[in-house]
Amino acid sequence: MTDLTLIDSHAHLDFKSFQPDLGDILERARAAGVEQIVTIGASDGFESNPRALALAEAHPHIFAALGIHPHDASVASEEVIAAVRALALDHPKVVAIGETGLDYHYNNSTPEAQRAAFRRFIQVALELDKPLVVHTREAERDTIDILTSEGGRGCGGIIHCFSGTAWMAEQALALGFYISFSGIVTFKTAVEIHEVARSTPLDRLLVETDAPFLAPIPHRGKRNEPAYVAHTLRFIAALRGMDPADLSRITTANTRRLLKLPTP
Repeated sequence: MTDLTLIDSHAHLDFKSFQPDLGDILERARAAGVEQIVTIGASDGFESNPRALALAEAHPHIFAALGIHPHDASVASEEVIAAVRALALDHPKVVAIGETGLDYHYNNSTPEAQRAAFRRFIQVALELDKPLVVHTREAERDTIDILTSEGGRGCGGIIHCFSGTAWMAEQALALGFYISFSGIVTFKTAVEIHEVARSTPLDRLLVETDAPFLAPIPHRGKRNEPAYVAHTLRFIAALRGMDPADLSRITTANTRRLLKLPTP
């Protein structure tokens, strides 16, 4: 029995690697204290969006965020963006728009295409009054500039899987965004992320897995899954000198407040 109360604020449950044993994965998550999961419809161009939504519709404790990952920004035509918007419009299980943003590490889509898609999804989030899930890698200044110029403060949201600098965290917090930490924070080399995890205001701190990626220690290198968010939470609690159960209640309350999730 666990003393933790958790929400995995970011997982990609529609990945094929989860299909054979999804039931077992969800049971392990419950046993670890994970009460709710947000699955992200930005795993495979547009097609992951209806898959994520179907998972949310099939499970009362799963919710969805819909968008196009910056890796796939080249497919984010007006027609595709309109289709994502239509899926999200007035759907009670869609709690956010994204993930969207900028990734200049891989540049699987051109920076120009990424910036254009990012701007459009900020506009969609504002139109639908939903928070934004932001992916940013090696693109901090452009990310903040676009959030600022497009009125991202108006929708707010999450800088997910935080892996940036203290400057990025400060700028995002100033815009009203929450900072979500993944298993990366448990890595010994992530010294600057440790400092950000210590200093992020408690009322803006979230935890996630980004499953199936970035499993935390002691599972690094394996397939990540929602149950492992407990390891990330406990690590951050130790960094901050807090009781893990107390921190879990705080991060869960933060996630529910931002995403307007019901209390089970």
